[in-house]
Amino acid sequence: MNGEYIVEMKGVTKKFPGIVANDDISIGIKKGEIFALLGENGAGKSTLMSMLYGMYEPDAGGIFIRGERAAVTSPREAARLGIGMVHQHFKLVGTYTIAENIILGAEPIKRAGGLFPFVDIGDANARIRELSLRYGLEVDPAAVVDTVNVSAQQRVEILKMLYRNAEILIFDEPTAVLTPREAGFLIEIMRGLRERGHTIILITHKLDEIKQVADRVAILRDGRLEAVLPASASAREMANLMVGREVEHVKRGDECRFGDAALEVSNLTVRDLQGFEMVSGVSFSVRSGEIFAIAGVSGNGQIELADAIAGLASPSGGTIRLGGRDITGDSIRQRMESGISYIPEDRQKLGLVLDFPLGYNLAIRAYHREPYSTRGVLDRRVIREKASELIERYDIRASGGPDTVTRSMSGGNQQKAIVAREISMESSLMIFVQPTRGLDIGAIQNIHTRILAERDKGRAVLLISLELDEVMSLADRIGVMYKGRLVKILPAGTSAGEIGEYMLGAAS
Repeated sequence: MNGEYIVEMKGVTKKFPGIVANDDISIGIKKGEIFALLGENGAGKSTLMSMLYGMYEPDAGGIFIRGERAAVTSPREAARLGIGMVHQHFKLVGTYTIAENIILGAEPIKRAGGLFPFVDIGDANARIRELSLRYGLEVDPAAVVDTVNVSAQQRVEILKMLYRNAEILIFDEPTAVLTPREAGFLIEIMRGLRERGHTIILITHKLDEIKQVADRVAILRDGRLEAVLPASASAREMANLMVGREVEHVKRGDECRFGDAALEVSNLTVRDLQGFEMVSGVSFSVRSGEIFAIAGVSGNGQIELADAIAGLASPSGGTIRLGGRDITGDSIRQRMESGISYIPEDRQKLGLVLDFPLGYNLAIRAYHREPYSTRGVLDRRVIREKASELIERYDIRASGGPDTVTRSMSGGNQQKAIVAREISMESSLMIFVQPTRGLDIGAIQNIHTRILAERDKGRAVLLISLELDEVMSLADRIGVMYKGRLVKILPAGTSAGEIGEYMLGAAS
């Protein structure tokens, strides 16, 4: 074996029913480097690293750790070998404290009177507090996980690895749920871990992250290794290898002719469960054939605004009109029947029933009417046929087609499924909240093209995104939210600097 590598995967192959997830992949990862895995959604990145972490076993090939062949049969065995993993969707118990989550399975046991075992939570809190300060991952060990933000939860996942003395750290799409500011902090954390001698494997589809922090990058496509490149290689070369074709930026084309106002929001106010005002007197309209985008730093009321329009939250004041009709008191189904499609921020909690087959999730908006059902009886043949059409049209990677359990799909393909379902409803108003979160560059291009196509068909589009580049490339008008208020509405073509000033409250 090559002593240069701390991890080697030789000829690794993994098959699932109907799909080869990894096909004869060989890579070597050096001690103390940040090694990136780049690929489209469903390219096999997470599957490959799940084998290194012991969640799957390879059907062929071998894994070598520190020059020795290793049988990584479980996450516990991976931890024994010094391997830890932060999953894209965190593995935390929401009702437990941060300390309880970190020590779970590795509890510090003491004996009262030398006889009765107990978990020394005080000792755990002290050790975790010291560990968090040493690595710049400051957390309150006594805080309950459900009460802290996503960025803090991710720090908890990293501390879980460090608490177990992991030397090899796997990050699976670590910035997918973070704001740009939080993502910047995480990049600094990864650099600090590398400086302390840790080896980091970064699973991502974001080229800018690779350019910022990685040393080398392996590019996967359709389960096969395309190339291993230095991170200094051009972004264009990486993107073209990743999707297998030349990637071009989506162009907005000619300006559309706007129709009448499809959505009118007047003096809308929304409070959270504690009575705090998250949306304060917001008013705007979205015309047919227009993309109205809302920009803002995370937590400034954008999600609550979208939820109120879609019916997931009840406003405490103001009105919402769709096509001139007041829908403020309508149920979610009534709003959707009236012509609202909604792609929510949280795809797993609000967008999908994870334990349903993909076909049912794609039909869930229309299952109660023909052709999906007749007199209350589901037509499973129609459900499968319609699902198969959407799977092909939107390139949803699902090993079992319509019968695939949705939970088993990658996060990016779950997102594609929601977008496919909601666009297929041909609603007069389409609300997209973080529509490309967790998607690769090819899928982002595809979704952007489809959003523009819906605008060109005369649909009204409300786009809410934390990605300023996405807002600027798609929007006809841009509203900026700050502290729950819509502080400014700007035309397309406004500079990022000016938009940024309003986002941070620096402009009045």
